[in-house]
Amino acid sequence: MKKILLYSSLYTAILLSACTKLDVKVESEYVDANFPTTADGFVAAAGPIYSQLATAYAVDYWRLQELSTDEAIIPARDGNYDDGGQYRFLHLHTYTKDHPTVRSVWQWGYGGINACNRVYEMFDAAQNIAGKETSKAEIRTMRALYYYFMMDLFANIPLSTKFKGAELPKQARRAEIFAFIEKELKEVIPMLSDKTGQITYSRPTKWLAFAILQKMYLNAQVYINKPMYTESAAMGDSILIGNKYSLTSDYVSIFAPDNGPQITETIFAIPYDANSIEGNQFSRFGLHTGLQAKYSLPFRPSIAMSTIKSFYEKFNLQNDVRNNTWLAGKQFNFDGTPIYITTTNKGLDDTYNGPDPGASIKWQLEFTPEMPLKKVETMDVGNDELGKARGVRSIKYYPDKNTNPSTRNSNNDVPVFRLADVILMKAEAILRGATPTTVNGELQTAAVLVSKIRTRAKAAPVSSISLDELLEERAREMAWEAWRRNDLIRFGKYEDKWGFKTDNDTRKQIYPIPANEITLNTNLVQNPGYTN
Repeated sequence: MKKILLYSSLYTAILLSACTKLDVKVESEYVDANFPTTADGFVAAAGPIYSQLATAYAVDYWRLQELSTDEAIIPARDGNYDDGGQYRFLHLHTYTKDHPTVRSVWQWGYGGINACNRVYEMFDAAQNIAGKETSKAEIRTMRALYYYFMMDLFANIPLSTKFKGAELPKQARRAEIFAFIEKELKEVIPMLSDKTGQITYSRPTKWLAFAILQKMYLNAQVYINKPMYTESAAMGDSILIGNKYSLTSDYVSIFAPDNGPQITETIFAIPYDANSIEGNQFSRFGLHTGLQAKYSLPFRPSIAMSTIKSFYEKFNLQNDVRNNTWLAGKQFNFDGTPIYITTTNKGLDDTYNGPDPGASIKWQLEFTPEMPLKKVETMDVGNDELGKARGVRSIKYYPDKNTNPSTRNSNNDVPVFRLADVILMKAEAILRGATPTTVNGELQTAAVLVSKIRTRAKAAPVSSISLDELLEERAREMAWEAWRRNDLIRFGKYEDKWGFKTDNDTRKQIYPIPANEITLNTNLVQNPGYTN
């Protein structure tokens, strides 16, 4: 798939910036000499759709879904990493129509939708050869995926299936977007491949279509005020009965730098490449400079991103391997020797008022879950060595020694849907009213399903489970996979207090439409709770 995305650069450039920019110069056009005439040609020509997905999924899109929750935080450190307050605004739920990440994600999402519309129209006009109908179905699936992301974030959004039109697209209600996604996916499922592995890795299959529908139905009460838990469980069963995926025995390997089609539970992932498919920067933003030598990193991490104490404390199950995806407390090298930071008394703690502030000392690096603020108004923990080490650090996307040193992009593919999520979604649907079903001879109750996840993690299985306990399990299993905001809204907990956040405005469940988009498209009406 990575080769296909690279090869696609030989074809037309279709990465557009926003839904309102419909009259855009096309940098290259297909002519008879280069028009796709084979199944592989169709796949390669669709590459920009996937390239667009990679550009923002693991950074800007991820930030909207995670920094607005208790899972991840970027505090200021004596002014560093404040960046105009944009990360603080996400954490505090004080984001507005002018938030740069909100604007970037809107443009990313509609850039992907426009890419899908353009490629679909081109394929639809192509001669009827092998691969055409499957390729068209794949494009519609990707467009449905983009629309799902945008509906989840912004609710009432423009709906357009045409690349160019005489009029600016009109805004559709969330229920209309929901119905469009549902119809599209149900229509294309028979035309999508059911194969897994290298050939279809990171391309749409019928299993991806089922997973999108399962997720959408699970959230239907939020999206369209209609419970669809039975339908959600049925979509999960479609994947489980297919028996194409299995839980990968080594949890850590799912997110490792060398992950890929060999991971038996990945349904759909973004195949990042440090040198050619950029966008995975978890190590850049989330590690600490003192860890550079331990993980043989060819660049200096920025220390910015961590998690808060209350979320880290959820990783409390005995023998759970997922506990090891966090770095907390005193830090050691792999050989057991302490990791020391050479500094001064004042460099360690800028409140030091002893007799020798400039004396050189060696301090063992220690990550503290507590994050006391030195400047409350800017959510600033300080930039002395103690401040730099505030917050637990994640190594779930394991540090990649082959990260590109100049761009700090890593090779870890980032899963969007995987089997563990399918299993947990089905368990939740059952707890919310769906009837347990028998799959491959096994009666799957919520406890049976959650125990599968627990057993893989080397934690004790459960004999029963409540909805609140299931949310805790999702936190442990799906941490930093861009689903936490979705989960908290569904469970009615997005308005809870965590970290430094006290806002409880339910209107913040939906992001504002960027101000510049409303200026460009007068058909758009701002979401409730925000001003135009």
